[in-house]
Amino acid sequence: MTNLQLYSFFMSSSAHSVRIALNLKGLEYEYKAVNLFRNEQHRPEYTKINPIGYVPALKDGDLVLADSFAIIMYLEEKYPQHPLLPRDLMKKAINYQAASLVTSSIQPLIRLPILGYIGRTLGQDEKISWVHKHVGKGFAALEKLLEDHAGKYATGDEIFLADVFLEPIIKVSQRYNFDMSEFPLLSRLSMAYQQVPAFQSAMPENQPDTPID
Repeated sequence: MTNLQLYSFFMSSSAHSVRIALNLKGLEYEYKAVNLFRNEQHRPEYTKINPIGYVPALKDGDLVLADSFAIIMYLEEKYPQHPLLPRDLMKKAINYQAASLVTSSIQPLIRLPILGYIGRTLGQDEKISWVHKHVGKGFAALEKLLEDHAGKYATGDEIFLADVFLEPIIKVSQRYNFDMSEFPLLSRLSMAYQQVPAFQSAMPENQPDTPID
C-alpha cells in the first residue's frame, strides 16, 4: 500500500516518465491534474508544492519531491520492485547518460514557456524549426550512445531507466511532425514500448485529464 499523489499534466513528457516508473513498479497513486494550458502550475496552491512551477511533483506521505529524475531515483530507492537500474556498472552508466541526455539536453529546450515565447516573437514556423533542431541533435546523440548496447530495449532485453525517459520524448517529437527516419534504433524501441502495458497506460491519451474530442 502506498500514499502517493502525482501532480501531472497529460502532455508533459517529464510527468509521462514518472507515470511509467510508477506503473513498472506496480505502485498505485492518486492523479492530481495540473493544467499547464490554464497556467495552474503558477497558482499559489501549486507553487507551495513545487516552487519552480513545473510538473511533475510527487507526494509520498509527508515528503514532497519535484523533478522527474529526482522522483524516479527516490522511487527506485524506496520501492525496489522492478529495478530501474541494472547491476552491471557499465550498463548502469549508459542508462544514466541516456536519461540525462533527455532531461538536460532536450526537455529544457522544448518546454512550453520557451516554445510559447518563440512562437509569439518569431512565429510558428520558427518554433517548429527550433523543436526539430534540438530534438534532432539529442536523438542523434542517443542513437549513437545506444547502438552498441540496445537489445529489445535501450540497454538490453530488460526495461531500465533509459527506456523510461526515451518513450515520452519520442512521443513529444511526434506532436511536431518530427521525421524519425534517420533514427531507426529509437523508432524500433518506441514500437517495442507500445507493447508494454506499463507504457500503454502511461500514454498521454490515457490520462484522466486528457481532453475528450
